[in-house]
Amino acid sequence: MPDIMEETKERMEKCLTALQNNFARVRTGRANPHVLDSIMVDYYGVPTPITQLAGVRVPEATLLLVEPWDKGSLNAIEKAIRASDLGINPSNDGTSIRLPFPSPTEERRRELAKECRELGEEARVAIRNVRRDANAKIERDDELSEDEVRREQNNVQRMTDEYVKKVEEAVKAKEHEVMEI
Repeated sequence: MPDIMEETKERMEKCLTALQNNFARVRTGRANPHVLDSIMVDYYGVPTPITQLAGVRVPEATLLLVEPWDKGSLNAIEKAIRASDLGINPSNDGTSIRLPFPSPTEERRRELAKECRELGEEARVAIRNVRRDANAKIERDDELSEDEVRREQNNVQRMTDEYVKKVEEAVKAKEHEVMEI
């Protein structure tokens, strides 16, 4: 039984980690290097993540600086950023690429906050699915009496409530960050 509880906790933790990774990709007014994680660059015919081709720094709150290790890949990186759905216009100075992050409008901040709430709901659903799977495993365990099954399911529910609360706190914090001017 402890292995089911341990596996359940691990899977719920992964849901929380996935939520944090999704939040990192939400573009607020602040520069965040993680917005580039999903962008692939055609590097000598091989799709390669930007983070493997260049150093990404945040010299100021609203600017990302991409410095390729191979200067020959500069134009390919710029092309990949332009082709992405980031909505950022990169400027190439010959040695590095600057990505200015303009402050979002009030309407755009509301859209981003809504997107954060949707990501939070996806995480809550994922946690509930983990709960469902754990409860099914507990019910299939022939060695447990009805009282023990109910007790273990209550433990799973307490763990679920704890992780749903963590998701709600993360969503609230991210919404606050997005709505800041």
